[in-house]
Amino acid sequence: MLDWLIIGGGLHGTHLSLHLTRLRRVPRDRLRVLDPYPEPLARWDSCTRNAGMGFLRSPYVHHIDIPADSLMHFTDRGVGKNLKSFIDPFLRPSTPLFAAHSRHVIRKNQLDELRITGRACGLSAIEGGYRVETENGSIETAKILFALSASEMPLWPDWGRALKDAGAPIDHVFDPLFNRELVPAFRSAVVVGGGITGAQVAMALAKRNPGNVTLLTPHVPRVHRFDSPSGWMGPRMVEAFCKEPDMAKRRSIIRAVRHKGSMPAEVRGTLRRAAELGKLTIRVGTVKEASSLDGTVSLACDDGTTLTADRLVLTTGFETGRPGGDWLGRAIEEMGLPVAPCGFPIVDASLRWHGGLYTTGALAELELGPVARNIIGARHAAERLKA
Repeated sequence: MLDWLIIGGGLHGTHLSLHLTRLRRVPRDRLRVLDPYPEPLARWDSCTRNAGMGFLRSPYVHHIDIPADSLMHFTDRGVGKNLKSFIDPFLRPSTPLFAAHSRHVIRKNQLDELRITGRACGLSAIEGGYRVETENGSIETAKILFALSASEMPLWPDWGRALKDAGAPIDHVFDPLFNRELVPAFRSAVVVGGGITGAQVAMALAKRNPGNVTLLTPHVPRVHRFDSPSGWMGPRMVEAFCKEPDMAKRRSIIRAVRHKGSMPAEVRGTLRRAAELGKLTIRVGTVKEASSLDGTVSLACDDGTTLTADRLVLTTGFETGRPGGDWLGRAIEEMGLPVAPCGFPIVDASLRWHGGLYTTGALAELELGPVARNIIGARHAAERLKA
């Protein structure tokens, strides 16, 4: 039986595996990370590549290593020196630099050796711990850290799903099977979405076919440095948040403070310049009806106009429901795990859900607040977690 099983091998699972083995002295042979992808951060790499992300939205002190200044030191030597690239404000690192530093941390600490490739599909309590069922067999462990994300839960509007089911030329940028580099040649494309990803995808496609890409956004570009106010990165606002006993009110606070559909100022500036140069068109509106005929998609917008294209890419974000799927839902019901009205775990200050079950990321946001899903959320979780 393991001491710890981390379910999820993205940014959170990888950082917490390092934290538990290095700082909490969990023996390496007593901890494993269960993840469906062959490499650490594979899903993160895919999402950022498909989105055309040039720079992270997080500052340089947010990364998967333990020392806060690790990424900055990495830029002064070896591969990192050749990739040194930051953008103001807050010295946000380039995506290639962040990825190279992550690979360095993983390799240096041999974190890939902790991984088990597979998906969880069942959970039950046993004497002294838990049994996790996977498609490749079962794993027994004393404690579990749920590091599940919504990265495989792209949000499809009803009209978009109907187009997909009808075989229309439509993709979602966060579909696990999507690869932007393999998008077929197109005469005209429409990108739907109002945030940073929509802007970046539209500009990336416009490089392939200038003048024939339209970004359909539900609102004019909204500028925010981060996807929630910076005060939530520190303890003050989170401490006040945790004093609210009503979990439904905590959920309302999270919804209210997130800057949904926003982008940093430099992305908006680049997007505007691309539009001014005729490389792409920006349209403000929402889709009321959609249809497809002979490989052409028609979008009836709320202003009475219609857009047509032979390629449609959605950047409408992720589902807001609880990650984990049916197997976790069954475990919650069978084991009587406490959840809020929104379905998310109710955890204590150490992120303990029940018994030897702990959470990080999205499943910890009713305790860590709106930054729980971000890189800083993983670092906050490490501070809270009790080994």
